[in-house]
Amino acid sequence: MNKIEHIGIAVKDLETSNLIFEKLFGVPHYKTETVESEGVKTSFFKTGTNKIELLEAMNPNSPIAKFIDKKGEGIHHIAFDVNDIELEIKRLKNEGFVVINETPKKGADNKLVAFLHPKSTNGVLIELCQERINKE
Repeated sequence: MNKIEHIGIAVKDLETSNLIFEKLFGVPHYKTETVESEGVKTSFFKTGTNKIELLEAMNPNSPIAKFIDKKGEGIHHIAFDVNDIELEIKRLKNEGFVVINETPKKGADNKLVAFLHPKSTNGVLIELCQERINKE
């Protein structure tokens, strides 16, 4: 793993949360995106070398909606940048981690993503991110 790619924060209302984080960071969000496969709308902030992703559920069955119902708004996941996501998935499986996505899928911000189950990472949802070469 190279670095923390971003921290994902589950929010109830993206528009309201964007205003809060714009005030907090002193900069506007630089990108919004919908990830239909996950049922979320996202908004990205960059502050220094760090990125924050806000995630709003698009429907009550979204993983974000379920997270907020159970735990409330707050940190949802920590994402790490990797060079070869498929190799990293194999390595982590061999180390005994529970992989939610054995095959990487398209995520927000032009990334291939896969998640590790929190039950194998001390309660923290971990996302692996690799930059996609082709922007589709």
